[in-house]
Amino acid sequence: MNHGASADKSHALNDSTFRWIESITRLMDTRFSIPGTSFRFGLDPILNLVPFAGNGITVIISFLLVILMYRYGVSGKVIVKMVGNIAIDGLVGAIPVLGNLFDFYFKSNTRNIKLLKDHYQEGRHQGSGLGIILTAIIIIFAVLGLIIYGGILLLNYLIGLF
Repeated sequence: MNHGASADKSHALNDSTFRWIESITRLMDTRFSIPGTSFRFGLDPILNLVPFAGNGITVIISFLLVILMYRYGVSGKVIVKMVGNIAIDGLVGAIPVLGNLFDFYFKSNTRNIKLLKDHYQEGRHQGSGLGIILTAIIIIFAVLGLIIYGGILLLNYLIGLF
């Protein structure tokens, strides 16, 4: 199995392991449909109906798929984007009720397969992904800073009431 970015792209997309990844992705994201509609869903939102464990199981399955996809030699940028999709799915999916609804629409595994295909078929998403990581860190610190600042303002307001 190739581990470098110079992997034979046509072989990677026709490989039986890739077909297996696609079948697991379909099972998790789009296996079932509501009759009379084009709406599809998989085991992901069904498993997430089990509090805590369901979300954990689906995140683990998604990460295992990313690790397997990594073996195809995708760029660091693709891996970072894939992990981002899983993080969004896992974090929002952990919110009771809202997370359950979100899981029916946000299909992280399907998004990750598309990233993988874009990478191999169109040569997109090249690079290390360092820029994405740095941007995410800056955004996280900015949001945390705003939360802390808002908390201080709220605390000062509450103290001023007494």
